[in-house]
Amino acid sequence: MASIESQALPNGLALHRIAMAGTQAVTLMVAFDAGARTERPEENGMAHFLEHLVFKGGEKYRTYRDVNEAAERNGAVLNAYTSHDLVAFHITARATKGMEAADLLTDFVARATLDPAELDKERGVVVQEIARYNDQPSAVAEQLIDEAVFGEHPLGRPVLGPAEHLSQTFTREGIVAFRERQWSPASGAALLVGNLDSLGPDAGVEELFERFTSRPAPPPYLAAPDHEPRILVTARDSNQSHLRMSYRPAIDVSDPAQRAALTIYSTLLGGSMGSRLFDEIREQRGLCYSISSYPHAYADVPVLQLSAGLDSTKCVEAFRRMAEIVAELREDGPTEAEVERARAFAAGARAIAFENTGAIARTAATQAIVFGQDVDPEASIAALDAVSFDEVRAVAAGISEGFSVACVGPHTVEEFAGA
Repeated sequence: MASIESQALPNGLALHRIAMAGTQAVTLMVAFDAGARTERPEENGMAHFLEHLVFKGGEKYRTYRDVNEAAERNGAVLNAYTSHDLVAFHITARATKGMEAADLLTDFVARATLDPAELDKERGVVVQEIARYNDQPSAVAEQLIDEAVFGEHPLGRPVLGPAEHLSQTFTREGIVAFRERQWSPASGAALLVGNLDSLGPDAGVEELFERFTSRPAPPPYLAAPDHEPRILVTARDSNQSHLRMSYRPAIDVSDPAQRAALTIYSTLLGGSMGSRLFDEIREQRGLCYSISSYPHAYADVPVLQLSAGLDSTKCVEAFRRMAEIVAELREDGPTEAEVERARAFAAGARAIAFENTGAIARTAATQAIVFGQDVDPEASIAALDAVSFDEVRAVAAGISEGFSVACVGPHTVEEFAGA
């Protein structure tokens, strides 16, 4: 059982301690409601670029080399991520090095110098990262489905942004302004997860997280647009196609029980080797090697995404049958046996994932910042265990009839129209 304590620091940052028995690791994370969704059009890619820049040094650890070598001396692993929802920075270390890890993390994140010379060097690095993604058809398909679902809305833009923003547009002044606008402790959280013995009440970890400057809450995000299905195809002369299909579930994303029910539905649809999509599309028909479904809940809108990587000659056949399977579940519902298996699998998968302190921190950050809800990992698992057959049946019946499509491969829009 996790022991959880939460407090608000004087700067407005919420600090959550999630003590886990039986581990010799500790993960420290700080995250803000400052993902790609919060960018203005001319800022697209700035949240991710800023994530890169803070690793170049702070006040105490002044250069990227100082940051990296300090992490190694403390036996720690540093990382960060930017999504549409969040930007988050985390360090996982031996439990005995918890305070050293907190000192390092809060120095280079809260007190990043954003050296202009390092900024210019990092432009080229991120441009190369964008080029790498554009060379991967599966990554292009992921971006294309976001655009198909959300259009010109910030949720439809790439997290990495366009290369020309990196090479031509972003200035240090603009980046600092974005940080000051969005990196507000009032809309962020710090998570301490795992063995917290070295971070006891007298250790002074709170003072380290008070390095983040108190700022007004950022402006509200732009509400997600109404559901408007689109079909987008990036034609490539290849033998392999990358197919994405996105539906709008009729659930309230603010309700943890409904999000859990969507997870169970997605699991029985395509989230396991016993799921309908895997069993029929891959095993019975041999139409693909890779197929899955994934549920995602943004702060105000849910999506259900189906993904497949397959031989281009089989793509349209698989697409049509995948749409039929979703329609069959909408009309007839799942079986009780399917729901029982999917519930056990989803809850078990989450329990296994939560053996990792970093996985707990990521989930807790989303719960705390995106949804303003409980950070208890056991509650997250219990919510899956508690999902009923009727709740999953209701999710299946509420999956939209219209859906967006994205495909990268030797295809045309007309091949996917009218399904």
